Amino acid sequence: MRYKIKVPATSANLGPGFDSIGIAVSLYLQVDLLEKTDSWQVEHQLGSKIPCDERNLMIKTALNLAPNIKPHHLRVKSDIPLARGLGSSSSAIIAGIEIANLLGNLNLTQDQKLQVATKIEGHPDNVAPAILGDLVISSFDQQTVTSIKAHFPELLLMAFVPPTELLTVASRKVLPSNLNFKQAVYASSVGNTLVAAILTNNLMKVGELIEHDQFHEQARAALVPHLKQLRELGHQAGATGTYLSGAGPTIMTIIQHAKQQNFIDLVNQSQLNGKLYSLQVQRTGTTVSKF
Repeated sequence: MRYKIKVPATSANLGPGFDSIGIAVSLYLQVDLLEKTDSWQVEHQLGSKIPCDERNLMIKTALNLAPNIKPHHLRVKSDIPLARGLGSSSSAIIAGIEIANLLGNLNLTQDQKLQVATKIEGHPDNVAPAILGDLVISSFDQQTVTSIKAHFPELLLMAFVPPTELLTVASRKVLPSNLNFKQAVYASSVGNTLVAAILTNNLMKVGELIEHDQFHEQARAALVPHLKQLRELGHQAGATGTYLSGAGPTIMTIIQHAKQQNFIDLVNQSQLNGKLYSLQVQRTGTTVSKF
């Protein structure tokens, strides 16, 4: 039996929802699980940095869950940019969980997959929407993750992806080790109110709140100098709001369809070095199908 695993990319944090809020977006990792082989074979065109054997993150994840599964041939296609803040590692982890689930006959529930993925990744903001789809708000106490799926408004997502990588480890090193109590309360309240604004489709408030993060964007500003310029361009185009996607360097601008072309024109005129993707929220999460 052959299977196709399809995992969406994700955009995490949405400004003040640090390590908690994420959305699934319309880029994908696709893995065809093919015939048995003597050793693991991961066929891909993602570059020499991505292993083609049991060292691949998907296989390592699968073997961690089901050590006795037999090697197979995998054919991989992905349009998720690597190390750009769009959940490429999370998608690989989830694909690995699905491989283990299929080959090991684990019969994992969605919640069990989410628990495993979060413990491997360390935070749920990418893995939860990749598994469940759409907008997901989560909490994680280092033992158990609680995730709630909700509906994100019908808006476009313009992802500006620079040509250089920014590894999550490096981006996390610049974060403050702690916040004082009053600042933490305010930072949390901004995130809470953002969720309420999204759920009530109050786009004006969404835009205000998504750009008032107190947890991470200020600390990471030097690593992503293009955030400020793209935010200003978004304001000029009438966008809803702009935020740092995950650990960066991708910048995500939320915008209405009617204002998209104006924003594209402004970005092209700015001569910023990067690629602009027009994305939509992916309402469904990871899928597995026979073929």
